[in-house]
Amino acid sequence: MRPDVGLTGLFLSSFLSATLLPGGSEALLFAVLRMHPEQATLALVLATVGNTLGGMTTYGMARLVPQHLAERPLAMARRWGTPVLILAWAPVIGDLLCAAAGWLRLPWLASMLWMAAGKAARYGAVLWLAVSTAGLGLTAAI
Repeated sequence: MRPDVGLTGLFLSSFLSATLLPGGSEALLFAVLRMHPEQATLALVLATVGNTLGGMTTYGMARLVPQHLAERPLAMARRWGTPVLILAWAPVIGDLLCAAAGWLRLPWLASMLWMAAGKAARYGAVLWLAVSTAGLGLTAAI
């Protein structure tokens, strides 16, 4: 696989898997990291940015939906505010939290930063797993 094709696919997969569409960008990130460890930093950034933009797309679309739907994520978002979006990486509930943040009209910049922090931490864990199972030092991959 050419590195540019893998990175483009990684960005698209990360974006789409952060919307309400099913997907698993972690597996693709892992594969890209194993095949091209020299691109670890760029891959981590692209996956995080793509996934955050996907989460913000869900956030934006949810602003158009009536607020009475999905009471549990709404209750969590009301109680914890934008910091709850650090859990935006979590399967199923993460998408709902992004949507709840949009429904509640939580501040977009704070929402995006909390989403990005959680998503970067998740992809950082995938990076660590890929590097540790490849027998490379972390500094060799970055």
